[in-house]
Amino acid sequence: MSTKRSYADGCAAAHALDLIGERWALLIVRELILGPKRFTDLRTGLGRISANVLTQRLAELEAAAIIVRRRLPPPGGMAYDLSAWGRELEPILLQLVRWGVRSPGFVRGAPLNVDAMVLSMRALFAPGAGAGPETRILLILDGQPFSAQIASGRLDIHRQGPADPAPEATLETSPTTLLHLAYGAADPDDAIASGQARVCGERPALDRFLGCFQVPDPAA
Repeated sequence: MSTKRSYADGCAAAHALDLIGERWALLIVRELILGPKRFTDLRTGLGRISANVLTQRLAELEAAAIIVRRRLPPPGGMAYDLSAWGRELEPILLQLVRWGVRSPGFVRGAPLNVDAMVLSMRALFAPGAGAGPETRILLILDGQPFSAQIASGRLDIHRQGPADPAPEATLETSPTTLLHLAYGAADPDDAIASGQARVCGERPALDRFLGCFQVPDPAA
């Protein structure tokens, strides 16, 4: 496949960068990890990207067979989704999160959008901390519901569906507030008192959940 720019290098890593190395390309993949999105939803999630650049990147990723277009269930319309091959980028993207957060120049605590926050939780989940009892939490982030379950030292977090079991606790907040609760040792009571978070259900379950994430130390 021809791309706008190429390293013209026979290394497969160089070819991969030909496909996803352009500005915004991998962040578009990030926005589709949790499921398909319409063009307008992608622009909202990416914030500063222009419509022309987003159109160009989507065309390039589709031509490379990394994303596909498909029709959503009624009253959906057309949306972009990752192909099965494109979805194989998820563990690579999560490892980039773990690697990037250790950068001495990374600004910790900066605002995140909803999808970036959820994926960071997948990346920074500490299996040892999640070895306790099964925990089910409903997260409502900027109005978007996510079902989170920790069982047998594993985290499953995805957009809430009708088949998801009832949660033990519900936390309604913003992605940035959740970031500070999960990673910055912010006190949930303070977030509730200030109106930044709403909690219902079993508070010990929520506390167990928030204690299952660990931010690695910066690299030397």
